[in-house]
Amino acid sequence: MTLEIITSDSLGPLRHGFFTRRGGASSGVFAGLNCGAGSSDQSEIVAINRSRVADAMQVPSDRLVSVHQVHSARVEQVDGPLDAPKPQADAMVTRTPGVALGVLTADCQPVLFADPDAGVIGAAHAGWRGALDGVLEATVEAMVALGATRETITAVIGPSISQRAYEVGPEFLDTFLAEDAQYARFFVNGTDDKFHFDLPGFGLFKLRSAGVNAEWTRHCTYSDADRFYSYRRATHAREADYGRLISVIRL
Repeated sequence: MTLEIITSDSLGPLRHGFFTRRGGASSGVFAGLNCGAGSSDQSEIVAINRSRVADAMQVPSDRLVSVHQVHSARVEQVDGPLDAPKPQADAMVTRTPGVALGVLTADCQPVLFADPDAGVIGAAHAGWRGALDGVLEATVEAMVALGATRETITAVIGPSISQRAYEVGPEFLDTFLAEDAQYARFFVNGTDDKFHFDLPGFGLFKLRSAGVNAEWTRHCTYSDADRFYSYRRATHAREADYGRLISVIRL
């Protein structure tokens, strides 16, 4: 099966893609294009999947660069392949042609950034914790430090868990309200004492508040098992593990 790649016209001429799970070599609960080396999938199969992604991005496998994601606001400037152990961070920026930045997700937001005029790109993994702690703003700041301009940066949020699928408890809401009372607008009432959180809506708010153009592809990872991996869906199904989607951009 060929790879399925979601793209955005807003990222212009730059080669990029939010890869779905279709077209990979993995099987079982990982069936498809699992690119998560941290999963319990066979490492050689994950390497095959990542190689297919690198080919689609027209870079050698070692130029498809990822970091050790830890739900932080840390950003790594990347100029080439990273030595092991990979740095702990949740975003990367570069102005080096031929380097493809890849982030892994399975409900969290994959966010690809580009300022084509300045020749600067970025990629971020933004779950609720990272988004709340400022990983999106930190990525923008790191791009500006490399010569980008806020007004000409475009950020696109890829497939993420949607609000209707993201039920949370009252303590989750309290964490956000402790930061800013206006964040209440990203929650709606659910059953009993539960709420539903709008993760992509929160991401768009944070990006636009940082002064960049932003949009969401409007794909829900939880609701489309044929195309996307989902941590929450795997948890609800009591599966032992789950695959990771990859989203990539390069100059």
